[in-house]
Amino acid sequence: MNVLITGASGGIGSAIARRFLGAGHNVTGIDREAAAIAHERYTHFQLDIRDEAALPALEDIDILINCAGTQNEDDIDVNLKALIRVTEKYGVREGVRAILHIGSASGHTGSEFPEYSASKGGVVAYTKNVALRVAGWGATCNSLDPGGVLTPLNRPVIEDEALWAQIMDETPLRRWATPEEIADWAYFLTVENRFCTGQSIVVDGGESILRCFIWKD
Repeated sequence: MNVLITGASGGIGSAIARRFLGAGHNVTGIDREAAAIAHERYTHFQLDIRDEAALPALEDIDILINCAGTQNEDDIDVNLKALIRVTEKYGVREGVRAILHIGSASGHTGSEFPEYSASKGGVVAYTKNVALRVAGWGATCNSLDPGGVLTPLNRPVIEDEALWAQIMDETPLRRWATPEEIADWAYFLTVENRFCTGQSIVVDGGESILRCFIWKD
């Protein structure tokens, strides 16, 4: 199958690209950064997904995975608005088999920064909107919403012993996911899954379900 992945040079995006390449699929990546993968079945476009005019004309896309994202003043523009434009251009067309948005557990809990949480919450709602529109030809649309993932972007907290100890206290499984684990979820939801649609799957080691009940001894 032909797979299009935005944010393909990042920690999660490159892991997803490698997962699909390893399974024999053709992968096209889009990222502001140069290609992180050299493979005969990998094609890379270096551009900013906010620049709609620069998006390439691509046909025969079977699977679209929106992984591009940021955590700064451009959260709404990149994480939500550009994701919508990419999806409408490449994903909402008959023949596409599956669409997957890489969201965040913050879209459910409201934690992290205000605009980041809002952008990811918007992805949850937009996922349902797209799922309704593509179901007519049997396509699925879901979002995969991780908690902490061991990527270079998160090194500031991973390498801070005090902060890391606090984070682990809030994570029942006492660890974060690897990018490869998230890639396995992405593969399952777009290739193996054919019936789950319109859902936002939280993969966060149990962080969002932790409730601390405090009572007198």
